[in-house]
Amino acid sequence: MKKFNAFLTLVLGTAILVTFSGCLKDKCESTLTYLVYKPVYVKMDEVRNDLRTEAPRTLKKPGNIYVYGNYLFVAEQREGIHVIDNSDPSNPTNVSFIKIPGCENMAVRGNILYANSYVDLVSLNISNPQSVQLVCRTNDMFDPLALYEDLGYLVYYEPTNETVERPCDSPVYYYDDFGGWGKPGIRDVLFVNASFDSNASGSESNNAPAGVGGSMARFTLAANRLYSVGNYDMKVFGLNEEGCATLNNTVNLGWGIETIFPYQDKLFIGSSSGMFIYDNSNPDQPTQLAAFAHARACDPVYVSGNTAYVTLRDGTECTGFANQLDVVNITNITNPVLLKSYPMHNPHGLSISGDNLFLCEGNQGLKIFDASEWSKIDQRLLSHQNDFFAFDVITLGDKKLAIVVGKDGLRQFDYTDPAQPRELSLIPVQQ
Repeated sequence: MKKFNAFLTLVLGTAILVTFSGCLKDKCESTLTYLVYKPVYVKMDEVRNDLRTEAPRTLKKPGNIYVYGNYLFVAEQREGIHVIDNSDPSNPTNVSFIKIPGCENMAVRGNILYANSYVDLVSLNISNPQSVQLVCRTNDMFDPLALYEDLGYLVYYEPTNETVERPCDSPVYYYDDFGGWGKPGIRDVLFVNASFDSNASGSESNNAPAGVGGSMARFTLAANRLYSVGNYDMKVFGLNEEGCATLNNTVNLGWGIETIFPYQDKLFIGSSSGMFIYDNSNPDQPTQLAAFAHARACDPVYVSGNTAYVTLRDGTECTGFANQLDVVNITNITNPVLLKSYPMHNPHGLSISGDNLFLCEGNQGLKIFDASEWSKIDQRLLSHQNDFFAFDVITLGDKKLAIVVGKDGLRQFDYTDPAQPRELSLIPVQQ
């Protein structure tokens, strides 16, 4: 017996790139090149005892970032979290590695770090970052892609490139999870041509101090609750004094949900089809106030004052074609109005510090704009650091510090002069 997650419908019908490489007089052969996403299965009983603190590791596949006090937390995709002492941003020190199988998302309140471990939610005491202790584990909180009684949870696909020779007249098959065509089927290999992002976050809570997360977040803290968004819902967790989490509510959000950003008593949800605004004055019962629709594309949201900034990008599982920055007036919170759209290269995460807009542009690095006048943002590019890939950014206004994560590592910039940001340090990715 198996259960299916609606996410699987997303990969059906994706394009397969076929390139032909020669034709003989009476025989034609072609070369088929494709991405193979091999399914990875997990039996949770086998990984739940594999959580521990280890010696520092080098960055290999950095994901979401989080700041709490003088510490930086960097997710190593599906493996755990790097703990970095950032007391001196010019000389960050890797302190330890928290091994959390399946971890992608995190948030910190007080000395408690919340993270996902595949389908579980774990609460960790990080008072001593060199000896992190498990406080609580809340089992089976997050939806897998599928569940098989014999193999366990289908949790993700491992991508590889493969090339095969085939007759020109041979039909091209893809394998689906509904008994599709051919064998071995999705339980052994899935052919798709797509890309996947990972995401995490944090905010302020009522009681204990909380940290700061990036705009690509799927976790956030607000009103003494932990909120997490999946592909189609939002889970609301109550947090007790010990740091344990209890699921209080699950809110259906619709399909294509990507990010969550808290601001005052509102939650701003980024999706592949638009931005949703939820009233969070009743923390356990968020209610939708408005929706701002845009062309299909992946998007994070950042809010400052009466303005929301939304980036849209192509080249992802969202299958959109828009690359732009939308500036939205939210003075009337129930009726958000588009002020202007600015064409961009491939925008990812973003942040606002004072009048300055920090925008991650993928392989074109980090751009800093003067956003004091929304109608002139494109005319006021203050600086452009373009020699690295930028995925997400956190700005700390009191320190004039921008922390940028990307495929090649973690960079920190002093932006006392945003027209000439000064790179303070780089923790590089090492394979």
